[in-house]
Amino acid sequence: MKIKSAEYVISNADARKCPEGNIPEYAFIGRSNVGKSSLINMLTERTALAKTSATPGKTLLINHFLINKEWYIVDLPGYGYAKRSKDSREKFRKIIEGYILQREQMTNLFVLVDARHDPQKIDLDFMYWLGENGIPFSIVFTKMDKLGKVAGVTNVKKYLNKLRESWEELPPYFMTSSEDRRGREELLAYIEEINENIKNQ
Repeated sequence: MKIKSAEYVISNADARKCPEGNIPEYAFIGRSNVGKSSLINMLTERTALAKTSATPGKTLLINHFLINKEWYIVDLPGYGYAKRSKDSREKFRKIIEGYILQREQMTNLFVLVDARHDPQKIDLDFMYWLGENGIPFSIVFTKMDKLGKVAGVTNVKKYLNKLRESWEELPPYFMTSSEDRRGREELLAYIEEINENIKNQ
């Protein structure tokens, strides 16, 4: 898939105020500092479409970006940022859950995981919650360039084996790097395939 256009449309904290219509939406979410904005910029080949920051937890709203006038990338707030207050964490939980559970246009949720780390309980619990609620999702392993080829694949396998302890069937997964553009074509091809299936229904 060639990205011909990518434009910011709207930001808000309420799923009910997201754009109207039936354009497919592909949402991206992950723990703070997982590289979400960098991945979105890499996918769209735009250096500053999604705002990157050295400070974790900077995405505070649901952000819609229209791609090729045909589908949306949705940048969701990160979860699990420990320095937020309890009230603030609850607010973000409501924003995230409101979008994921209520937004019919959400076609797939990409859950970003830092490939350098062992499986984290917060990520596993979140994926389990998605499964319980029947939410279609895929896993995107980020920052693969930070590991050697063997170490990266080993870490991913370790993660998948952990998931197999409670999942009969694993969700689709992708290994990516915003630095060397790894996984870009695979991710975009996956989105394109889903879009084509929607058109042919």
